[in-house]
Amino acid sequence: MLIWFVTGYLLITLGIGFYASTRVRNSNDFAAGGRSMSFPIVAAMVFATWFGSEAVLGIPATFIEEGFAGIIEDPFGSFGCLMLVGLVFARPLYRMNLLTIGDFFRKRFGPKVELITSLVIIGSYLGWIAAQLTALGLVFNVLSDGSISTTNGMLIGTAIVLVYTLFGGMLSVAFTDFFQMVIIVVGLGYLTWLIGDMAGGADVVISHAAAAGKFTFINSFEPKDIVAFIGAAVTLMFGSIPQQDVYARVMSAKTENIAVRATVVGGVFYLCFCMLPIFLTYAALMIDPEMVKKWLAEDAQMILPHLILERTPLFAQIMFFGALLSAILSTASGTLLAPSVTFTENVLKRFMPEMNDRQFLKAMRVSIFFCAIATLSFALYSDASIYEMVGNAYKVTLVAAVVPLFAGLFWKRATTQGALLAVAFGLLSWGTLEMTYQDADFWPPQLAGLLFSLLGMLLGSLLPQFLQDKQAPAEAPVFAGQEAY
Repeated sequence: MLIWFVTGYLLITLGIGFYASTRVRNSNDFAAGGRSMSFPIVAAMVFATWFGSEAVLGIPATFIEEGFAGIIEDPFGSFGCLMLVGLVFARPLYRMNLLTIGDFFRKRFGPKVELITSLVIIGSYLGWIAAQLTALGLVFNVLSDGSISTTNGMLIGTAIVLVYTLFGGMLSVAFTDFFQMVIIVVGLGYLTWLIGDMAGGADVVISHAAAAGKFTFINSFEPKDIVAFIGAAVTLMFGSIPQQDVYARVMSAKTENIAVRATVVGGVFYLCFCMLPIFLTYAALMIDPEMVKKWLAEDAQMILPHLILERTPLFAQIMFFGALLSAILSTASGTLLAPSVTFTENVLKRFMPEMNDRQFLKAMRVSIFFCAIATLSFALYSDASIYEMVGNAYKVTLVAAVVPLFAGLFWKRATTQGALLAVAFGLLSWGTLEMTYQDADFWPPQLAGLLFSLLGMLLGSLLPQFLQDKQAPAEAPVFAGQEAY
């Protein structure tokens, strides 16, 4: 019975996506929603894109083992990112009216920096999308009671996400995100009331977690632990800022003020609703400690799904898996679109500059298809947890793209030479330390990479310029002035 309700939900999602695709007239509509989105839609997109499988499965699984100290990156770092984007970056980026974040790097530092940072940004999505596809495989496996293998579940899930993203682009993402946000909010709200009551009340669950030290953000104030805390915090807080999915939501807004307010509100909603799966998973300790013990030994990500399946009525199961699938699909579609648009605009267009709007739109759709194949392949062969996949995804943008973006926007003396050295210093130092890193080492590789990137920007910009500065006026977006069809 449950599987049929889920099937119906998926068909509704596909229907919404196909409806949105009928409103795609040009590449602007497909890639940025035509800069026409209202406040509720943009806020829903911000919330739903970030509230993915890691929020429902990965973060709670890490919390129940390590407490808040283990989830500094996400949701707290992610919340910090969205606050920074909304309050600091949204206005200047919105005013530039560019299609991708890669276009900013071209305008500010020239085509070489554009190409390198765009490739870095594209690569960073591999882990995030793979985490969503892995979660889809797990969900279909659980729903079918093992009849659908995790691998086949990943294939089915990829096909569903690919179909409606391929046809509708940002408009499909916007429409489905709003629908999925409603399902997430209603479903998790109901389950929190139900599971909290089963556990003896919210105060019992919270008191138990507090007594167990789960609300401690840092294990000690030794220098090594402080540095580790900072390294974890900045990974998503800063590393997520130079990302196309974040930029696309800002640019899809109808006005500058909507872009700012919707990003902030979406971030607040994200942090608040991330607490609900954490509460539900920890409540399982009160309700069925033996089940929790079993899955902690095997796969902590499965605690919450099995609690719902084994201890709640059918309606609660429908609400949970509807919310879970909504979380996964909304994130998967948005993150699948972002690198595909970046690749087409900032990489492929360099080699095919004469593309008209129709050809550009077709190229974006082809890029989405191959991006889905690449991330599915990575997901099938990766043994990392969902939380690890997401956390690792942002390290490369942290060390290679954050400093050029900050400096490019807010430091007039930043030069092309400085940007190139920032990218080179960041990537080389991070890559070297990552390969040799041991738990006993003092510096987290990504934090060291960020500091070396900053050093590269300072040295490259302040020392004599051996490379010509490539600051150039912004080009019109590829879709500007193109005829609709």
